[in-house]
Amino acid sequence: MNIEKDTFVSLTYTLTVNGKVADKAGAERPLEFVYGIGMLLPKFEEYIAGKSVGDKFEFVLSPAEGYGEHVAENVIDLPKNLFEIDGKVDDNMLVVGNVLPMADHEGHRLMGTIKAVGPETVTMDFNHPMAGETLHFTGEIIGVRKATEDDYPHHHCGGDCSCGDCNCGCE
Repeated sequence: MNIEKDTFVSLTYTLTVNGKVADKAGAERPLEFVYGIGMLLPKFEEYIAGKSVGDKFEFVLSPAEGYGEHVAENVIDLPKNLFEIDGKVDDNMLVVGNVLPMADHEGHRLMGTIKAVGPETVTMDFNHPMAGETLHFTGEIIGVRKATEDDYPHHHCGGDCSCGDCNCGCE
């Protein structure tokens, strides 16, 4: 069976960025997903389309094809009091490198990485951690089958993300 829309795919991969392994999924814990429903980078899916079990792959994604360019305007200083819980700032939370869930003024959820902590402000980077990077993927297709209802995200909540239990990130 070839990879096409609504197939359940299992694959191994190694992601290298700047000559260093940035992420990896081996045969013991492969990346598994339903192809064609937007769970992966579109260009990643394009490069594995039509492949079948045993096929190997290797490709490079430019920053534009991956997580976009690094946008300087996405690095902002926020008042430290925004991080107060019950009137106190938790200094264990405000550590350079920590990734925190945040919300913008319209309630959209986003993740931010702490870049600096000052006496009055916290510098947050809302770019994807791999923004601006060239992504080099190698791997192998280890499973392809017709997807079942249980393979799709939200199968347990009927697609209603307001349940808060699916941890899918699309709320």
